[in-house]
Amino acid sequence: MSSDRLSEAESALKPMLAVDGVADERTRVLKHGDTFALFDHRGDIRPGGLGEQGLYHEGTRYLSAFVLELEGHRPFFLSSTVREENDQFVVALTNPDLLRDGRVWAPLGTLHVTLRRFLWRGACHQRIVLTNHGLDPMSVVLTLHFAADYADIYQVRGMSRKARGSDLPPDVSAARAVLGYRGLDGDVRRTVICFDPPPARLGASNARFDVLLAPREERTCAVAIGCEREPDEPKQTRPLPHPARSDARESPGAFESARAEAEADLERYSAWSCHLRTSNGQVNAWVKRATSDLHMLTTELPTGPYPYAGVPWFNTPFGRDGIITALECLWLRPALARGVLSYLAATQAIETIPEQDAEPGKILHETRNGEMATLREMPFGRYYGSVDATPLFVVLAGAYYERTGDRPFIEELWPHVRSALRWIEEHGDRDQDGFVEYERRAHDGLVHQGWRDTDDAVFHANAALAEAPIALCEVQGYVYAAWRAGAVLANARGAVDDAARWSQRAAALRERFEQAFWCEDLGTYALALDGARRPCRVRTSNAGQCLFTGIASQERAGQLARALLGADFFSGWGVRTVAASEPRYNPMSYHNGAVWPHDTALIAQGLGRYGFREQALRLWTGLYEAALSFDQYRMPELFCGFPQSPGEGPTLYPVACAPQAWAAASVFLLFQACLGLEVDGIGKTVSFTRPLLPAAFDDLRIHNLAVGDATVDLLLLRHDQDVEVTVLRREGDVRVLVAK
Repeated sequence: MSSDRLSEAESALKPMLAVDGVADERTRVLKHGDTFALFDHRGDIRPGGLGEQGLYHEGTRYLSAFVLELEGHRPFFLSSTVREENDQFVVALTNPDLLRDGRVWAPLGTLHVTLRRFLWRGACHQRIVLTNHGLDPMSVVLTLHFAADYADIYQVRGMSRKARGSDLPPDVSAARAVLGYRGLDGDVRRTVICFDPPPARLGASNARFDVLLAPREERTCAVAIGCEREPDEPKQTRPLPHPARSDARESPGAFESARAEAEADLERYSAWSCHLRTSNGQVNAWVKRATSDLHMLTTELPTGPYPYAGVPWFNTPFGRDGIITALECLWLRPALARGVLSYLAATQAIETIPEQDAEPGKILHETRNGEMATLREMPFGRYYGSVDATPLFVVLAGAYYERTGDRPFIEELWPHVRSALRWIEEHGDRDQDGFVEYERRAHDGLVHQGWRDTDDAVFHANAALAEAPIALCEVQGYVYAAWRAGAVLANARGAVDDAARWSQRAAALRERFEQAFWCEDLGTYALALDGARRPCRVRTSNAGQCLFTGIASQERAGQLARALLGADFFSGWGVRTVAASEPRYNPMSYHNGAVWPHDTALIAQGLGRYGFREQALRLWTGLYEAALSFDQYRMPELFCGFPQSPGEGPTLYPVACAPQAWAAASVFLLFQACLGLEVDGIGKTVSFTRPLLPAAFDDLRIHNLAVGDATVDLLLLRHDQDVEVTVLRREGDVRVLVAK
């Protein structure tokens, strides 16, 4: 083509304007205390998708829209990330090609926009920095659009309401906009949005900044969004976890002061924590993400630290989740277990309340503090519909004592341990057949009350759903472990008669369990016994947790180990909840075929308990390889159970919580399973039994492992046939033992 023809063709083309960056649908998560936020990758809160984006506080969405525009357009997306420490969300944007009178007056990349966000004490703090990288002065309009719908978290999840409260008139001044809502519970909730400096124009739904920038000049704007709740005093039954007036009402400089407090908190946590580091950077990133996620999800309550279950749907204390999370990381962070035990003891049921599935001695399933929970539009304000949290509470108490030797705390906890064991005897086993079963009392409570609690989770081989009351196999294992833990604690207190009786109960349960649950032709334990005491002859991962508690016999543990690592169960990434050969198996099902990292980790620890260290190592490797495909190496609540294929990652489950506490903590239990690691705070020992290290790294450093008042640093080196353990630093009285 001639140059003339080329010029003619070019002139006929319309200019291709750069208007947007690469698409990225990943959600970014921040959390602190009872506040969490879900943003899109740009840093906006927008309707659409699953509709879950927003700024939430105590179960209510305080901000349902927050959108930044430049000259009336969405900025051009460059990048975004949540930092390794989960303490800050950073977004990089620039201007798209901006037109005036049909001409591009500000080409793509002239203006750089940086957003930095973090949460602290009930407020979302944001700093916006604009920098002119052009050769000429630049005048630009930056607009922030905002709204608050005050939706309850259960509304966001899809529950409908017959009525809602009333929005309050907005209160707008030069540098602050206050939106408000009076709920049907009588509480007033306010969203306080403060700007520094004040915008050129501020209304009830947007703020406009007219920014003039010389070449290379930088301008900064700080925005603080506070979540405030003013309880209806006659109805207030407990103190709020944060002051009613948030940090957002502070004077200019709130961003810097809040950031300094948040960084100091993070430094304190890092200073006393036990750390793991390997020779593989990707493994380190996986461990770091798990550590950061667990720290972010852990909320300081008056009773101590408690890991909230997960974001977005479960940002609240759950009994079962908190206990399992504490058990998973007990060997390196026992303080978390103490916080969990303290909170659950403080909320232990003391009377029978059918509409809450509460009975004396029973341990909490979950608690909610939103408007719908307060009004009992759903039963989860304080709900006890969990059959396994109560025995698991006793298991954690015993494990915590053995890990720490903390006698004074166990003395405080002892009445609650006895009450929990009494619940097992009197309420958990209503028909006195020796097995603990469940049947809901609350008409709107959970149908199934084990960890797989969806309505179709317990079924027979012909796919027919099981009828209550139901005795789950893994729950019998928890009860077995609870009797044994109770005996340990009783012996420590000199209550030898109780210890002997509870040990006998554990032995008798183990014998009955083998007779009633083992299915020789299936090579596994039945999922459950239904209301007619017929076994649910279905192969599920529930049976794998019987290895974790030790109720399985050694011979049958071997058969179970072979099954769990077979193709029907093991996807290559982890253990499926239901074997692929079962009629209700669906790799995309929440509880009937997906892989749950915490479940796989409990099974790995169980395999290690029975000496199947190589099999535990396979599960470590599977979940690690899955993590390499996950955003930021973050373990989600669950992922689909499709088999592993070369060159492909695991398939995500669409509405899984990420982060999720027991998924994050699964990393630490996987290490413990492979190392055969036990920390004995009573005997002041750290022991390794036939330790193995994965092929992914050659050495592992464990720094600042606390054993009573002592601390130790360890180096583990992998050799062809074994692992060498070296003490790098020892302060105080502690022994390190290795059995090969």
